[in-house]
Formats: sequence, C-alpha cells, structure tokens
Amino acid sequence: MRTNWVKNRTGNVRTQMYYAKEGIITEEMQYVANIENLDEEFVRSEVERGRLIIPANINHTHLEPMAIGIASKCKINSNIGASALASNIEEEVRKVKTSIKYGADTIMDLSTGGRLDEIREAVIKASSVPIGTVPIYQIIDEIGDVKKLTIDKMLDVLERQAKQGVSYFTIHAGLLLRMMPEISKRKMGIVSRGGSLMASWMLEHHKENPFYTAFDDILDICRKYDVALSLGDSLRPGCLYDASDEAQIGELKVLGELTLKAWDKDVQVMIEGPGHVPINEIERNVKLEKIYCHEAPFYVLGPLVLDIGAGYDHIGSAIGAAMAGWYGVSMLCYVTPKEHLGLPNDEDVREGIIAYKIAAHAADIGRKRPGARDIDDKMSDARYNFDWKTQFELALDSDRAREYHDETLPQEVFKEAEFCSMCGPKFCSYKVTQDSLENFNWEEFKKEITKEHNE
Repeated sequence: MRTNWVKNRTGNVRTQMYYAKEGIITEEMQYVANIENLDEEFVRSEVERGRLIIPANINHTHLEPMAIGIASKCKINSNIGASALASNIEEEVRKVKTSIKYGADTIMDLSTGGRLDEIREAVIKASSVPIGTVPIYQIIDEIGDVKKLTIDKMLDVLERQAKQGVSYFTIHAGLLLRMMPEISKRKMGIVSRGGSLMASWMLEHHKENPFYTAFDDILDICRKYDVALSLGDSLRPGCLYDASDEAQIGELKVLGELTLKAWDKDVQVMIEGPGHVPINEIERNVKLEKIYCHEAPFYVLGPLVLDIGAGYDHIGSAIGAAMAGWYGVSMLCYVTPKEHLGLPNDEDVREGIIAYKIAAHAADIGRKRPGARDIDDKMSDARYNFDWKTQFELALDSDRAREYHDETLPQEVFKEAEFCSMCGPKFCSYKVTQDSLENFNWEEFKKEITKEHNE
C-alpha cells in the first residue's frame, strides 16, 4: 500500500503514532527507514501498532530521528545529570558530547540539583539525539518536600520540559497503593528514586499515585509536543533476591493497562524494566513484558546479573544487556563503573557507553538483523591484512584501540608493521599463515592428497 508523506507536523495532535494511524509517513519515519534499512511502509505500520517508537519532540529542531523497537537495531541510552553536590552545566554538556561521540542513541538528563531549566536547555541544544528526563526530580527540587506535591505543579513541570524539547518522559505511574504490602517482603524495598518518592507521597496522604490519577492530563501534554512516555519501573528489583517478585510483575501489568490508554490518545510508549535479574530469569522477564504490555518496546537498565560487581557493574550488567537484547529488548540503559558508588564523570560515561555498544551490537548479530555483521567482517579483513588505520576506524572506541596499539609500539614504523606487540614478527599467526600460503600450489597439493587417499 502506498501511503501519503508529510514533512511538517501541524495541528493539535502531532505525534508519530497519530500520523501512522492516518496512513501518513512522516519525515522522521522516512529517515528512520533509510538508516535502519527498512521499508517506509513497514516503519509506519510498526509505529501504528506501538511496537516501534520515534521519540522526536517537535521543539527539538536539530534532532536526528531514531527508532526504538523490535524491528530496529538494539539501541543504548546514556544517563547524565548534575546533582546538588556535583557537576555543572559545562560538565553535563561535555557528557552529552562524549555520549554522542561514542555512540549513545538517546541521552537521559537525570539532573536532581542546580539550575535545572538552564542545564536542560544546554543539554538539548548540544544534542542531536533524543533527550529524556524523569520530571519528578525537578518537581521535588522546586517544591523541596515530596509531601507538598500537587497535580498542578506536576503538570506545570511536564509542560515546561515538553516545551523545551524533551522527547520522552519517565513517569512512575504504575505504582499503586495496593502494591505497598508486597514491598515489605523485599530485601531492598524500592530502589527507584522516582518510585520511592511517589511511595512516600502515597503513604503520607493515603491517596492513589497522582501520576496514575492524572494520566489523561499527562497524555494531553505529550500529544501536543510528541513526547513519548517511558513508563517507569518503580518496583524494579535492586538485587537478585527481589527479582521477578509479585511487586515487580504486578506493576508490569498496570503498565500494560496504561500503554493501551496512551495508544488511545496516539501517544508513543516504551516500558522500563529491571534492574537486577539472575541470568536465567532474563528471557522470562522479556516474554512477560511482551505479553502484559502488548509488545511495546522494552527498555531495560542492565539487567545486572550479579550484586557484587561494585566498580565493574558496567561489565556485569553488559552481560545481562547482551542477553536481553538477544531475547528482544529494544533499548539498553547503560551502567557505568560508578553505579551504586557515585556520580559518573566524563570517563565513566565513555566506559559505560562502550560496554553497552558491545552488548547491543552482539544482540543485533545474534538476532541476524540485516547488515549487523558487515562491520565485523570488514574488521576481520583489516586485521588479516594488517591494515591498522582501518582497524582503528572500525573499532567501537577508535581512540582506545589506537592508544593500546601505540602504547607498546610507539615508533611510527610499527604503525604499518605486519605484527603487534602480543606476538611480534616471529610468532604472528596471520603472518605465518600468509607466508606459508604464498605461492603455494594448491592443485598439486590436491593431487597428492587424492593419490594418498586412493592408495
């Protein structure tokens, strides 16, 4: 079926899902189809059914559109953000630039302190990828005490961020009063910052979660600016002991109900997921999300497959992330070496992104996504031919690859050498093989083998 195509989104409803339902291919859909090697009509149909989202706030004018969904390549998110104790606007902009340089597909500004509107404005201005936020952080920063939270204040902050150009909100709307008794059975309670704040408000006022009761009003804001919703997992497990418990799964079911409400108003949705999950439970978690949340894109933090990797949690979680991506997760939220320990700096951001680019790319290869392995095959050719320049260019972290190579072979002559410092010229398997095969007479060899076999 040939569809119409629109360049500028106008009117009261401006979401990608709205246009998709109208049979219209937007400029963003066309762009995504091109970079993902997908058919434009297929992209439109996936957006229509909610299995693929294109977070693209109409006010983020220099955004390069990207897709999150099972049909597209596995994406990664980089978390940045200032706190009341550390970081500033300049530092956050540096983190944005580092995130984009090393391949982040989206960036979440999780700032909890400082000049938040100014920080966000600078972050959006510096970013060509979608920016997400957790609005409750700014709400609490401005009112000082979660007990003073009102729906009017909540909606005011959401609209303000939407006007700035935020492309997706994480809101903790699935945590309900009836779930509170389940939390007491846990080893670590609520580890989600947004979730703990909402639980505190609910227990103080003995009222239902305001993000849940005002959900229709939130959707009205989102559909005006095309802000996608990342439905937050308030009850994600913070340790292996709490993984896949009744609290986590109960909230997941509510997120599925909210997904349908959002789709009724043409608002794009993805679902946030765990957390800390044993390696043998990852596949089940992905399957449950697909069932309860109607195949909306799944966006997971990690998952971390062990609890004792402090200082190396980017590695432990990347193991779980690769498996989650293979099982069908659409986006992976990176973990840095500072997870559980402190606010990440610029170098921590780099380490986390590369670990997760490895995980996402491994998942794409495992799922046999079109063209996913092409770059790996080019790298193999470059390695076998000692083409160091191409190897550096193809590496996920070109700077680190060049740095490690030059560390032990700093002289200019060795940059073109047919060996590295691991084996040297005498024991390089590539070189030994190449020398052995050079001018080798294969036809004569085949005749000899055939003769010996017949005898």
